[in-house]
Amino acid sequence: MSIVAYVPQTFPRRWLPADAPLTTWGQIEPWYRRLLDRPIDSARALEDWLFDVGELNGAVGQEGVRRYIAMTCQTDDPEREAAYLAFVREIEPKLKPIQNEIRAKYLDSPHRAELPRDRYHVFDRAQANRRALFREANIPRETELAELEQHYQKIIGAMTVTFRGEERTPAQMAPFLEENDRSVRQTAWELVAERRLAERDTLDALFDRMLALRVAIAREAGFPDFVAYAFRSRERFDYGVQETIDFHRAIERVVVPLANQLQEERRRALGVETLRPWDLAVDPLGRPPLRPFRDVEQLAEGVEAIFASVDPDLGGQFAFMRSHGLLDLFNRKGKAPGGYQTTLEDDRLPFIFMNAVGLDSDVRTLLHEGGHAFHALASRGEPLAAYRESPIEFCEVASMAMELLGARDLERFYDDQDASRSYRQLLEGIVQILPWIATVDAFQHWIYAHPDQSRDDRRQAWSALLDRFGGIVDWSGSEKARAHSWHRQLHIFLYPFYYIEYGIAQLGALQIWQRALTDRSGAVAA
Repeated sequence: MSIVAYVPQTFPRRWLPADAPLTTWGQIEPWYRRLLDRPIDSARALEDWLFDVGELNGAVGQEGVRRYIAMTCQTDDPEREAAYLAFVREIEPKLKPIQNEIRAKYLDSPHRAELPRDRYHVFDRAQANRRALFREANIPRETELAELEQHYQKIIGAMTVTFRGEERTPAQMAPFLEENDRSVRQTAWELVAERRLAERDTLDALFDRMLALRVAIAREAGFPDFVAYAFRSRERFDYGVQETIDFHRAIERVVVPLANQLQEERRRALGVETLRPWDLAVDPLGRPPLRPFRDVEQLAEGVEAIFASVDPDLGGQFAFMRSHGLLDLFNRKGKAPGGYQTTLEDDRLPFIFMNAVGLDSDVRTLLHEGGHAFHALASRGEPLAAYRESPIEFCEVASMAMELLGARDLERFYDDQDASRSYRQLLEGIVQILPWIATVDAFQHWIYAHPDQSRDDRRQAWSALLDRFGGIVDWSGSEKARAHSWHRQLHIFLYPFYYIEYGIAQLGALQIWQRALTDRSGAVAA
């Protein structure tokens, strides 16, 4: 493979001084002014200028990313929160207009036409699209949205329940949903559901404001609704609304019956009259829960061994990340929900964030985020900064494929029997996640097509989609939890319309997995 030999290569700045401070707008703005004032008299000069633009954007962006990482790792730390919000409030609102000026300087350059078309046409399309979408009047709305998004993470990060005499986060309650004692599972599930419901009015009010801001942004940019705006801002040039609706229908027709069949098999194996929400994670044959690791070191060491088995270079790259503090893996009170991989663009290094609690699914999450990280490392040598990123639809192929490629090398965590259990859970999980993806995406289509909705309208729309895609689970007595269960899907709050990509990418990942069944090295190289 040898894309990056264990990551020692560094990329010194070519124009911006290595020690240039970039923590305030007063320090940042002069560098953008220099780029705007620079004469460009040839295609070569234009290309060099683009490299310098990418360098400055990466350095400034890394300052924001560092503050975001720090904030999400501990949302209840006032200093981290203040530092992140200072970037959101004091730097980003001034950064966006000047970056649009930079964009215009490039697009209006007479030398742009002299650049190689096959190299730059994708870049040009993206820059033209971003200039067309930019409205200075939207900047205050975008700033408020960023503040609301941070507040959502703080609310979720602060959630705890008391169980067996200990304060626990919702993530720390997940292992109890795998216990064979059904009463334990029910108690654990209901405690978390009640804690989430305690925030329902707060989260509904938060989303009401987010919805209003997003609708206003779309209208300011000249779009009839936020759906159309979101598709353009996400640069979905190759598919549209109708294709996503067709995908929902295909999942409903092909996948939902299989998902329902798997749930019915689970119900029969458990010997219960109806399948309840707390019956979905337990082993249906009554075997002990899979507990692959006890601490963060055991998780990281085991996954590093898996990566090395898939490809030695990947193991080396992950070892580098471990030794350089590029991982924050375990759940704790105050930590933002979910998991992500982000890139420190100035250093061209990835960072992985997740909320592990000792579950089998945590191993897959780290494999997933590791796939993103290797994708970022593989592209770090690209000189044009914009091309070090890929469309989300393809980024998720790398992560989802890594889950599948690594799923046959679990001996560091399990014996053969438990490794087979884990592998089956992964494959069944793919069947179950596709209807959920359709549910989340279809819900967002409904939300933004009906901007005058009430909160009750939202609950009814969500419940109808669960009826359509949600399986055979009996929610009797927990109807409120069901109607508000969309609150736990952070993408709806933080990343509107970022979800269908998982479904699209899953199809690509399955193709890589299919090839790996007969040609693993070829699948990895692909």
